[in-house]
Amino acid sequence: MTIDLHAHSTASDGTTPPSELPRLAAEAGLTVLALTDHDTFAGVAAASAASAASDVELVPGVEISCRLDDAEVHLLGLFVDPGHAALAAELELIRTDRDRRGVRMVERCRELGAPITLTQVREIAGGASLGRPHIAAALAAVGITDAFTADWIADGGRADVPKHVLATVDAVGLVRAAGGVAVLAHPRSVKRRASVSDAQLAALAGAGLAGIEVDHPEQPPEVRERLREVAADLGLLTTGSSDFHGDRKPVRLGECTTSPEVFAALRESAAGM
Repeated sequence: MTIDLHAHSTASDGTTPPSELPRLAAEAGLTVLALTDHDTFAGVAAASAASAASDVELVPGVEISCRLDDAEVHLLGLFVDPGHAALAAELELIRTDRDRRGVRMVERCRELGAPITLTQVREIAGGASLGRPHIAAALAAVGITDAFTADWIADGGRADVPKHVLATVDAVGLVRAAGGVAVLAHPRSVKRRASVSDAQLAALAGAGLAGIEVDHPEQPPEVRERLREVAADLGLLTTGSSDFHGDRKPVRLGECTTSPEVFAALRESAAGM
C-alpha cells in the first residue's frame, strides 16, 4: 500500500477537481488518498464516486482551521462522517467567516494600491470559499509576488483581517464525535509562523489527538526526527502526506506517505469511536 493522507482540490484552494484526484493518485502509484479540503466536505462525493472506478481508496477527510493559544494551526479529520450535524455546522461558520474575511482583505489590498477586484478573486476561487491563496494569485497577476509578507496578507500583515477559528481541543472533539480520528497537520512547518511545542502536543494528546503529521514537504529531516521522538513519548501515531494543492504548490502526490501499519491503526481507532 502507498498512502497519502493530505490532499486538496478545487473545493478549497487546490487546482485539481476532486473528480480528477483518484486518477492522478493512481498514476502516482498511490493506493489510498485522503481528500482533506479546508473546512469543507464539498469535494468528497465527487472524489469518492471517481475512486470507485479506480484502484484508489478515498478516505473522507477535512483540514480544519484551529486556534492553539495565540496561533493558527490545522487539524486533519480522517474517516469522518461528512453529514455529522455539529461538525458540519462549525465548518459552515468557518467558511462563511472566511468569505467575509476574504472580501475585506481584497478591500484592504485595494486601499493599499493593489489593482485587484473582488470579481477577479472570486473567478480564481472558482466557487470555493475565498482564501488567501486566491487573493495571492490575484496579486501575482498584477505583479505583486510577495503577497505572503507583512506588506500584504501574511498573518498580521497590512491587509490581513482576523477570522473566526475553532479552539483545537474543540476541533479534536468534533472530529471524534463525527466518527473520525484527529491528526495535527504540519506542526513544525518551516513556512508557517507558528511552531507547536512539545507541551502543546502533550496537551492535545491528552484531549484525544491520534497523531501528528511528521513526514511533510515543509518539515526538514531534523524536525521530523524530533517529532518522531515526541510522538513516541506521547503514544501518538506519525503520518506522512504530500499536502498536494495541484499547480499551486511544487509538490507531487505521494511525495510523503504514511505506513500501512499506521493507516491500519488510524482506521481501527476511527472504527472504535
